Amino acid sequence: MLRTFWWFLLLAVVAGLAAAQVAPQTAPTTTAPPQAWTSHVWTWEQVKDRLELNNPTLLAGKLNISELEAQEITAHFRPNPNLGLLADQIDPFPGGPPHGPFAYWLPSATVSYLHERAHKRELRTESAKKATAIGISQQDDLNRNLLFNLRGAFVQILQAKEVLRVAKNNLDYYDHVLKISRDRFEAGDIAQIDLDRLELQRVQYESDLQTADVNLRTAKIDLLTLLNDRTPVEQFDVAGVFDFNDQIEALDSYRQTALDTRPDLKAAVQAVDKAQTDYKLAEANGSTDPTISFDVGRNPPIDAYIGVGVNFPLRIFDRNQGEKLRTKIDITRNERLRDAAQAQVFSDVDSAYATLNSNLILLRPYKQKYLAQAVRVRDTIFFSYRHGGASLLDFINAESEYRTVELSYVNLVGSYLTAAAQLNLAVGREVMQ
Repeated sequence: MLRTFWWFLLLAVVAGLAAAQVAPQTAPTTTAPPQAWTSHVWTWEQVKDRLELNNPTLLAGKLNISELEAQEITAHFRPNPNLGLLADQIDPFPGGPPHGPFAYWLPSATVSYLHERAHKRELRTESAKKATAIGISQQDDLNRNLLFNLRGAFVQILQAKEVLRVAKNNLDYYDHVLKISRDRFEAGDIAQIDLDRLELQRVQYESDLQTADVNLRTAKIDLLTLLNDRTPVEQFDVAGVFDFNDQIEALDSYRQTALDTRPDLKAAVQAVDKAQTDYKLAEANGSTDPTISFDVGRNPPIDAYIGVGVNFPLRIFDRNQGEKLRTKIDITRNERLRDAAQAQVFSDVDSAYATLNSNLILLRPYKQKYLAQAVRVRDTIFFSYRHGGASLLDFINAESEYRTVELSYVNLVGSYLTAAAQLNLAVGREVMQ
């Protein structure tokens, strides 16, 4: 028994020591919670800056401009000179006079250079620079169209947020109506069927709320896609004014601004200028370019000699005739495209202006009269229904009319902001905020 006791005592001591060594390693440690996502609320200016920094299409367009600038370097190069080496009359065969195979060999070296006449190099450089200028204008036009898409997505978010706010307010108001109606039912003031009809009507407001929430998330996803941003939708929002400006300028001022600003029209004008330069280059390429050469060699018994030569190609057939005709026709073609671009500018401005003005005509009475009337009718009918002076059907119709008027106003403001973005697109810069 004593031996068993000592064995148990020894095992207890060993187990205690082991626990003391393991305890510090397995002791629970407190870790800081993961850092939460920082909320992103962007204004329109911040969204535009992010588009220029992150949009892959814009970044690819900038690389295209760099490629065009690299072609300017190539176009400005002069022709490289040519070097020719010759060793003639080497006699490695046996027989003949007693001399080595290299006794009378004729070594020579020739350097030749093609001299370009009629300013070919300068015209090539000028044509390449004008191609770069066209590329820059096309990049500006790409930026103009992407800004319109971005503005549309931005407006969709603002509109979806406003619709969501309206849906929440309508649901809260209707819940207040239901609470009062339940109190009236418990007091025996209304029948069960009326309360059931009111509660069933709530489904429409719940549906409006869910639809508005989905539309808001979809609009945010569209905007983030344009920005090539991976910010979670739940942590992303925009801030802007969802309202309309009652004052717009005259149509002629927008037309003139568009003629001065539109990058696609500018690119069309530049294309005509480049076509004229290309025609001059085709004419210059039809001129004869001499090849000037200088050679030095050895011709026994003379020790050394030098020589100069000029080589002219005989232009019996003008092989540049087709290119001259093509570039001349291309001038006329680009002039027609310029006229078409100018006509499109007027069409875009007039159409966008008419749409914007139409939205303003509809919005003014909503803000001045219809919204206040819808609220007054709803509250009056509800007061009358609450005190037994109006039927349940009258109240439901009044509530539905108020909901329709308010949503129509929100959608009209969204249409106005979209039309304003369309006018900015037509003019070529932001003339409407």
